[in-house]
Amino acid sequence: MFRNEYIGTTPYISCLPSLRHHRLCPSDQFLILSSDGLYQYFSNQEVVSHVENFMEKFPDGDPAQHLIEELLFRAAKKAGMDFHELLDIPQGDRRKYHDDVTVMVISLEGRIWKSSGKYL
Repeated sequence: MFRNEYIGTTPYISCLPSLRHHRLCPSDQFLILSSDGLYQYFSNQEVVSHVENFMEKFPDGDPAQHLIEELLFRAAKKAGMDFHELLDIPQGDRRKYHDDVTVMVISLEGRIWKSSGKYL
């Protein structure tokens, strides 16, 4: 997993991708693609557990959007504010509290959900 250990110095991004190979199994249900900002607040296993639980409870819901909302709740809590207070901060200033995040959840049964934290 890519983590920028040099916060505050450039470059902020790298052209070197972080790749992980996984042979699909019959029990695999989805693929999660995301920017690294998601993993500032979640472990890999937490992301998988959140998506599994969400899809079980809300089969017609958007698990990618759910992950972004949960990330924003965690970022707000860490900053000592509530979710709506965080959303009231202009996006340029909000970067002090969380990274820009994009999440895509691809169901291996054919559905795709894609969400970005930019419009929240």
